[in-house]
Amino acid sequence: MRTPCRDLLRWQFDLTWSLAGLHLDALAPEDFLWEPAGLTWTVRPDAEGVWRPDWADTEPDPVPVPTIGWLTWHIGWWWGAAIDHAEGKTPPAREDVHWPGDGPAAITCLRDLGTEWERVLDGLTESDLDRPTAYPWPADAGLTLAHLAGWVNAELMKNVAEIGHLRMLRAASLA
Repeated sequence: MRTPCRDLLRWQFDLTWSLAGLHLDALAPEDFLWEPAGLTWTVRPDAEGVWRPDWADTEPDPVPVPTIGWLTWHIGWWWGAAIDHAEGKTPPAREDVHWPGDGPAAITCLRDLGTEWERVLDGLTESDLDRPTAYPWPADAGLTLAHLAGWVNAELMKNVAEIGHLRMLRAASLA
């Protein structure tokens, strides 16, 4: 059965994900922790070797420039949470979402999330898309699972563009 809204969201995701592949496929392991400025947010191992992101509950001014490692952690955190919300599950707390420790493992995690998101999108009906959801906005915002899916696609496009820009800046700095 055709579901026009879901089909559009899936098309939008497929377009975004194909563009993501251009940047993800071109990343070198050294790209992930490259710091493009003096003020950056990155990921680093704690005393137990668990890779944790830099974070502030209130966004600093100026905003630190994220590393590709930080961005891949960030995508993993919000995308995993979005999938959990779409499936009616409680996502882990942000503090419990860690970076896998190297670039290739981070890309594998993102590709796994892409597969999961395809499964979620393909399983949605029109009535599912009308279901209220409170992620990533307040519960009283009155938004639906269709809004969540559109936000995921837009947020992914933004974060992938940031990764691509950082990748190109690093390559240009080495030229």
